[in-house]
Amino acid sequence: MAEYSRLASGQVILSGAPASAAGQTLVILPYRPTFIEISNRSSAVATGGVGRAWWEADMGQGAAFINTLAAGDQFIAPVGGTSTGILVSGSGFTTIQAGLSLQYGPIYSHGSVASADFSIAKSGAGGSGPATIITTATAHNLTTGNWIVFSNLAQTSTTGMQQIAGIPFMVTVLSSTTFSIFWDTSNAVYSVFNTASSTGNIGSYKQILYPVLYAPNVSYIAAITRGATTTIQTTAPHNLVVGSEVAFRIPKIPGITPPVWGTIELNSLPDVIIPGSPIYGYVISVTNSTTFVVNIDSTTFTPFSVVVPFLSYPGLKYPQVVAVGDVNTGGLPISAGSQLYPPPKVFNGFVSSTTVGANTINGPAIQGAFINATFQGFIIGPGIGGTTGDVVYWRAYLDDLLL
Repeated sequence: MAEYSRLASGQVILSGAPASAAGQTLVILPYRPTFIEISNRSSAVATGGVGRAWWEADMGQGAAFINTLAAGDQFIAPVGGTSTGILVSGSGFTTIQAGLSLQYGPIYSHGSVASADFSIAKSGAGGSGPATIITTATAHNLTTGNWIVFSNLAQTSTTGMQQIAGIPFMVTVLSSTTFSIFWDTSNAVYSVFNTASSTGNIGSYKQILYPVLYAPNVSYIAAITRGATTTIQTTAPHNLVVGSEVAFRIPKIPGITPPVWGTIELNSLPDVIIPGSPIYGYVISVTNSTTFVVNIDSTTFTPFSVVVPFLSYPGLKYPQVVAVGDVNTGGLPISAGSQLYPPPKVFNGFVSSTTVGANTINGPAIQGAFINATFQGFIIGPGIGGTTGDVVYWRAYLDDLLL
């Protein structure tokens, strides 16, 4: 039978960091395939390179057959299995259906993996500037563009970096055991964190697998530059576009002087000029996936600051920006003439670029501020890919009868 079978083919450029070895690469489809096959011309002629790989649904998630010039046919075991030699179990093909938010990857913490300790250095160490660098004892397996969230970052009862726990961060991979996040932790209120010596060794982080199911999402603010226009930097991609209407939520912690976060004048409520009418701004330019400019004159506003006292973190609320405008498609399918045509590109936690998002395949726009950014497809894992920049040709089938 083939009435409901589906076949798609195409090519994709492998992504990941560092550039010497590709990480996970997402291929978006309108279905979850039951058979996948890829060919990599660059790897086919390289000793040890994977020239061809294929996968059947019965093999399990993360598995793959591979063919290399040096060793011929080999098998990568699924997640939880045992692979031979240098092959890493679970590093093959994975099908994906991102329709449920807040799905997480495995927890990286002391005890979750043998010697899986990690440390968080303060900003400025080693010339990192406002970025904060995390070093892991074992490979973190993250790719630039992934999102993570920390938990339990109290070094002792009075020191640590618990102030950043619970914030979604996009990572920039520096090596197989280091990555950075954008947050200024240079002030004395932040202390170097190390899992191995933390209270109870309970510090951890985990990847947010599908952080953007509808876009634009609520974003956490990491920095604000005041002026005749206002520049906002977020901890993860904001997915806003020029013309987006936005509102700000910048809380104030009672009893803390100077006010934590500052720039509370951006808050949409209360409006001191027109009581009862919220203050909204419009995006007038987008610098990159985490930086945009709004048409609000903040020259006289209070400076923004992430100097959050350690003892203030219980119940801490973070500064946020949220889209409030209408996409004006009337909820009709995205087609020529629509403001969202061609379908918008979304930063979904898989792309390795900070300037170019991934295509969406969903047609209907949702009336209001959001577009549907859910997706299906498959992931080319690091065990079968090659090197960053390789062009991979792929075919993906969906059988209407799987026995």
